[in-house]
Amino acid sequence: MGGMIPPGTLARKSIELVQQMPLSLLLLMFLTLCLVVAVLLYLTLFIVAPVPRPPRRSEKTYKTILPDGKPSEDKDLPCWLDSWMAHKELARQNGDKLSPTGQIEEAEIFMSVVVPAYNEEERLGGMLEEAVDFLQREYGGAHGQGTEQITLKAAASKSNSKARINGPDHAGIEPRTRKGWEILIVSDGSTDKTVHQALNFAREHQLSQYPTPTPGPRTPHPTHSTHIPHGSIRVITLEENRGKGGAVTHGMRHVRGQYVVFADADGASRFGDLAKLVEGCRSVEDELGRGVAIGSRAHLVGSEAVVKRSKLRNFLMHSFHLLLRLMTPPATSSIKDTQCGFKLFSRPALPYIIPYMHSEGWIFDVEMLMLAESASIAMTEVAVGWKEVTGSKLNVIWDSLGMAWGLAILRASWAFGIYRKE
Repeated sequence: MGGMIPPGTLARKSIELVQQMPLSLLLLMFLTLCLVVAVLLYLTLFIVAPVPRPPRRSEKTYKTILPDGKPSEDKDLPCWLDSWMAHKELARQNGDKLSPTGQIEEAEIFMSVVVPAYNEEERLGGMLEEAVDFLQREYGGAHGQGTEQITLKAAASKSNSKARINGPDHAGIEPRTRKGWEILIVSDGSTDKTVHQALNFAREHQLSQYPTPTPGPRTPHPTHSTHIPHGSIRVITLEENRGKGGAVTHGMRHVRGQYVVFADADGASRFGDLAKLVEGCRSVEDELGRGVAIGSRAHLVGSEAVVKRSKLRNFLMHSFHLLLRLMTPPATSSIKDTQCGFKLFSRPALPYIIPYMHSEGWIFDVEMLMLAESASIAMTEVAVGWKEVTGSKLNVIWDSLGMAWGLAILRASWAFGIYRKE
């Protein structure tokens, strides 16, 4: 014990040593320490920041139901993103500046619906019943039928763009002449009969003029169903689970519509409110036709459905909203409900968002909105009907913690250049 220096003496000698050092040396040591910490944090962020895997060959195909009622062979999905990337690479090689909107392929139909589905055999049919009833009534057939199909240009002329913003309809086209819709169901590595259920629904509603209606969350005893055109529903199968964000992003790479909406497979959002989303999006579109409409449940915060939730769930919800306001840029942080699974994008907005998506988990909605904001794309929040549906895959505690962690990583990755728009 006699050879040991008392802790107090050691601390005093250390302080005296620091006091004797030149100020320039102390400053250099401090800056070096800051640099080392910054490098370590950057490397840690680089390691933990998610990087989506490329789609596999089978995932770029789809199945549908043929006119004879049999499932089709795997068919190649059209992919506007592949064409856009090819144009971008060619422009880079030539030293030209690529206009993202100018190189996206023209829309073939008016509305595309992307439905991410993971083990949704029980809930999918009811959602589809409500969806096809609205889509067929509003937008007609999914494929060209004489003069009814209208091919809308993604990059409209300036005069047409003004008509899109100021007039009652895009480029003077009346609502009744805008035709065509599709539903892309993206089975996210499902292990149940989700794919079988989707194809059976398509078969029943294509072959029969009066198909048997499927009960849903709003219609437990339905009396009406809708005959749909052949090929209206396309089913994409991901080989393994990627997460809701990965499934939505994958589907949105292959849409053909002038407008694209993603909707949850549980049917919680009232599908008839899609018309309100289209109207909202059109009201904020810029001269390029870019706009985003966000389905919102914020008006339901004081409703019985929310009040009856557990105190823990409501606490986590409010905590997450506070975190969003603190960690996201102004336009995104002003959105009252970022997590509603009912968001609509105009086609010209897609090249500014989809190629740069990284998040594949629950927080992907926020990244979409941040990317839209960074590209100066106007966003509007639209109140939609919503109903609590049992069978959610969300684990309130763990997924809430995961969303908070994902948000922190996402924000830091964009802020420190881990993610870049190249």
